[in-house]
Amino acid sequence: MTEGPTLYLSAFIDELVRSGVEHIVISPGSRSTPLAVLAAEHPQLRVWMIVDERSAGFFALGLAKARRVPVALLCTSGTAAANYMPAIAEAKLARVPLIVLTADRPHELRDVGAPQTIDQIAMYGRQVKWFMEMPIPEAAPLMLRHARMTAARAAAEAMQQPLGPVHLNFPLREPLLPDLDHPDLFAAGRDGDRAYVEVTFGVKQLPPETVQALAEQLKAHGRGLIVCGPMDMPAFAEAVTELAAVLGYPVLADPLSQLRSGSHRQDVIIDAYDAFLRDERTAESLEPEVILRFGAMPVSKPLLQYMNRHADSRLIVVDDGGWRDPTLLASDMISADPVQLCRSLADKLAGQAGGPTGIRSGYPPSGRDGAWLAEWQQLNEISRRVMQEGALDPEIEDLFEGRVFTELRELLPAGTVLLAGNSMPIRDLDAFYAVDERGVRMAGNRGANGIDGLVSTAMGISAAGERVVLVLGDLSFYHDMNGLLAAKLYQLPITIIVVNNDGGGIFSFLPQADLPRHYELLFGTPIGLDFRHAAAMYGGRYTKADTWELFREAVSQAVSADGLDVIEVPTDRRANAEHHRRIWRLIAERIQSRQAAGREG
Repeated sequence: MTEGPTLYLSAFIDELVRSGVEHIVISPGSRSTPLAVLAAEHPQLRVWMIVDERSAGFFALGLAKARRVPVALLCTSGTAAANYMPAIAEAKLARVPLIVLTADRPHELRDVGAPQTIDQIAMYGRQVKWFMEMPIPEAAPLMLRHARMTAARAAAEAMQQPLGPVHLNFPLREPLLPDLDHPDLFAAGRDGDRAYVEVTFGVKQLPPETVQALAEQLKAHGRGLIVCGPMDMPAFAEAVTELAAVLGYPVLADPLSQLRSGSHRQDVIIDAYDAFLRDERTAESLEPEVILRFGAMPVSKPLLQYMNRHADSRLIVVDDGGWRDPTLLASDMISADPVQLCRSLADKLAGQAGGPTGIRSGYPPSGRDGAWLAEWQQLNEISRRVMQEGALDPEIEDLFEGRVFTELRELLPAGTVLLAGNSMPIRDLDAFYAVDERGVRMAGNRGANGIDGLVSTAMGISAAGERVVLVLGDLSFYHDMNGLLAAKLYQLPITIIVVNNDGGGIFSFLPQADLPRHYELLFGTPIGLDFRHAAAMYGGRYTKADTWELFREAVSQAVSADGLDVIEVPTDRRANAEHHRRIWRLIAERIQSRQAAGREG
């Protein structure tokens, strides 16, 4: 490779690093050679080689999700780039910063039948925040400035709210080997040790008079709710629970809101709403005046139905990076930093009540008897007790899938990342993982909600230095068994719990289950695989936990060990669905008995 491409591309790689990129995930290929070699040569960039591009995309997604900063992703030309699409779609919707770098044939080899060449111009469409077709690299001073400015902009665009993926396409001519001995390698176009351009982000704040008006409006409504969906802002849990305490509002906390586990106050958190809102009479009686919603929409379908039932309630959606309201019920869309807004509102409200401002240990809402919050707390306590009893029922012959999360709540060390797969695992996490103080970080791919790439996402989180426990179904595990290669190559510590009901368990809860002639073929989709062989192929340990004693023993050993552990939990789809429904019926009966006793009293 001549001097021009060497200096241009090395300047680009160097500026990515100076813009905060520390990790790059690469899949092998020829056309991407200069970028791959220069990335591997840079002393401050960690290279992760993941052979399969679909797996690589989700590995980078998990790494960026865990670290909360951009991760670069590099592949060669052709269909290799197309395999990134599922991970890019998830990153866009889940707001995960990725910098996607695709190598391409030069312009003269496009649309003429050259091998390994497809149309890569804006190939990800609106799934990325920003796209740039890069020039043929050369070393003119203007071009070196372009290389560095574009690298800095790519990192900035990925981190600008809403966070997400960006795409740069590099047309490259042969020869492809860079000159690693060039004296200006990584230094061309650079002025000293500082970044080429310093990018500063501000926090979106409402004007004080708007905060004051909103505080007064919320104060006027005693029957309010705070709904928190998937989000990952470390300071949010403390800020929103303090606001809830001042208002006397219950906080309906999705597990991915990071409110289910931690040292923040927990008396205002409702974690069993998915169960008791299934009862129509209960959902009807709990009519809110106002709902303050943060983050993406929670996973719970009963909560969505509850909000639709009370569509006349004022719904205030707070989102500093976009428009997320699948209910189509929002009366107010507030673009502001959620942490800052919660703190400002809490201070305003406490000041109006004559109380102290700043962080409070528990300031009572002014002029309210607390009956609204108490009602939610009592319903939550009844439901949580029934669910605990139901999950641990010794008379259940088959292993109950919901109990996986009841057990994990007691077994996971502080600081573990618990990644729940889509379909039933995320819903059982929502239903059966009660609030605790352990500080477990909960994660999931809830942007596009796909079952692909979950193993690779977990591997990426592990690569960030986190202790990861992944719970997923057998179909999801099969979809991404390629992802297990990362554990073998990099000795990543990871525990994978495969809930094996031999097919698509979630369809047992849907109307499709009433199609007996076609159900198993089209929806049940049993695959009958023995996963011990997959664990062995990738050098992992395997346990078939067909009793809860074996499950506890296997998890306890796995979370303190290095390397890969696959723990298979065999379950029965039909029995699992029936036991879920039995628990929901019992909750409704207990609640109605309580209410009847209250009326008689």
